Amino acid sequence: MALSDDLRKRVVDAVVEDGLSRNAAAKRFEVSIASAVRWVKRYETTGEISPAPSGGDRRSRRIEAHRDYLLGLIRRTPDITLLEIRERLIANCGERFRTAITRRSRSSPASVFPA
Repeated sequence: MALSDDLRKRVVDAVVEDGLSRNAAAKRFEVSIASAVRWVKRYETTGEISPAPSGGDRRSRRIEAHRDYLLGLIRRTPDITLLEIRERLIANCGERFRTAITRRSRSSPASVFPA
């Protein structure tokens, strides 16, 4: 369950401005100690109270760096196999990718590499 930014702000303010311990603030606002610690740490390191974005694809940036090479390779050799794509990436780009990543680029280049 996501907790409101207002609650997060009240907990952080109680610790930072009012001098309460994280444990005391957690008890006062009926949240877990771990949450209070995490929220105060996030505020102290980033100045943010809202939660950091979660989810999303964190690994595709590596393969997307080779977008033009891959699209050209697939355009020039439409019957190329996944194994051949993987081998060419290793040989020409020095990058190793799992077959699942190359499968995405082979089956639907537009979805992996939006224009």
